[in-house]
Amino acid sequence: MSEDLLPLTPAVFHTLLTLADGPGHGYAIAQAVEARTENRVRMGPGTLYGTLARLVELELIREDTADGQGRRRVYRLTMAGESLLRREAERMAADVEMLRAKALLQ
Repeated sequence: MSEDLLPLTPAVFHTLLTLADGPGHGYAIAQAVEARTENRVRMGPGTLYGTLARLVELELIREDTADGQGRRRVYRLTMAGESLLRREAERMAADVEMLRAKALLQ
């Protein structure tokens, strides 16, 4: 089923990529995405929390509480999420190779 998600949307790709570094809460994920992409990808609250909810529903990430009392949600990449991210990386690498073969990218 997760194959149907490929290619990943920028919001999904960057969320999974950020969580590959370790768990994080929503605002920290958004900040990391913006920093890593030099603000080329910005996720407002609707996009961010909609993406997180969808990824939890698809079991690509899981939600925990950082304080044990449910006040601060922390998200973690699941094995299925990591696997999907790897497949997307392989798909993107193949695209880069095609661009190089056409001398459009060095």
